[in-house]
Amino acid sequence: MPWKNQGGGPWGSGSKGPWGTGPQPVGPRPPDLEDLLRRGQDRLQQLLPGGYFSGIGITVIVLFIVAIWLASGFFRVQSEELGVVLRFGKHVRTVQPGLNYHLPYPIETVLLPKALRVSTISIGMTLIDDPSRRGRTIRDVPEESLMLTGDENIVDVDFTVLWRIKPDGVGDFLFNIQNPEGTVKAVAESAMREVIGRSQIQPILTGARNTTEQGVQELMQRTLDGYGSGILITQVQMQKVDPPAQVIDAFRDVQAARADLERLQNEAQTYANRVVPEARGRAAQILQAAEGYSQQTVADAKGQSARFLKVYEEYKKAPDVTRERIYLETMERVLGGSEKLVYDGAATGQGGVVPFLPLNELTPKRPPATSGQQSGGTR
Repeated sequence: MPWKNQGGGPWGSGSKGPWGTGPQPVGPRPPDLEDLLRRGQDRLQQLLPGGYFSGIGITVIVLFIVAIWLASGFFRVQSEELGVVLRFGKHVRTVQPGLNYHLPYPIETVLLPKALRVSTISIGMTLIDDPSRRGRTIRDVPEESLMLTGDENIVDVDFTVLWRIKPDGVGDFLFNIQNPEGTVKAVAESAMREVIGRSQIQPILTGARNTTEQGVQELMQRTLDGYGSGILITQVQMQKVDPPAQVIDAFRDVQAARADLERLQNEAQTYANRVVPEARGRAAQILQAAEGYSQQTVADAKGQSARFLKVYEEYKKAPDVTRERIYLETMERVLGGSEKLVYDGAATGQGGVVPFLPLNELTPKRPPATSGQQSGGTR
């Protein structure tokens, strides 16, 4: 008989020990498992008249087992997964994330690959534990990253491939390839070596990264589609592109020289872009000035010709008057700006200089008459 059911003893009645009352439970007592099982059996016997092995009892038990079997077909697909339902091992449908149902085992089963997650594979580098830094560090893998270019140079290329499962290719991903990550890594390394092998080293080291990444991505996608892998390459990222460590200093000197060459060429082009338009502007200015001078000279010549013709017409009408007028105008132009001395030999008998009264200095100066005004006054 259990200790707790002992009604008495040498230390008194009740559940007491040799030191007095036994340990008292704190809080509510947990239910007794044997008591619960006994009550469940009693209720089941009440529901099954005739006992467990009667017709009704067996039927209820079978229905209960069938209900549990049917309920086992419910399953949940997580946010990064797709459910692949197999009927006797054959792919019949693909279900989206959420609560779904398939026929219970062994009729249908479900596989849950991470089809919506973007995976990353690194080639030429790997992460290793570094106890000194209490973390992980990147280590180069030269057997993966050293490649031969088309001009027979060696280049060290570290790159990363981002890939995922095609939404409509989950079945191909599960059944056509055995090691997806290894397949993607092998195809990525092969594609990069092929693209690098067709290229020169200088564009790879400078400005052809986008072209190289695009070429590798397209080649990988064609290869994986040929395998029927159901894998989609989303992006190829070149992390580091350098010559081997033994010759990297020489390559850097070459790149610095090329950069200086491009800088000098750009400066020369900038100077040419500034000087050539200025020279063209000056040339256009000189041409315009010459054109204006030509037009002015031609106009002056035509005016002089017209004036001469008019004078000639007047000369034919009165030659003496016109001749005298021309003489006076000529003398006026010649003597108008010179100093004048008057010599009168008849006044002194022996000749001498007569003082000249500068009337032109005593009177306000008038602007000289034009040839047209003079011609009009003469007529």
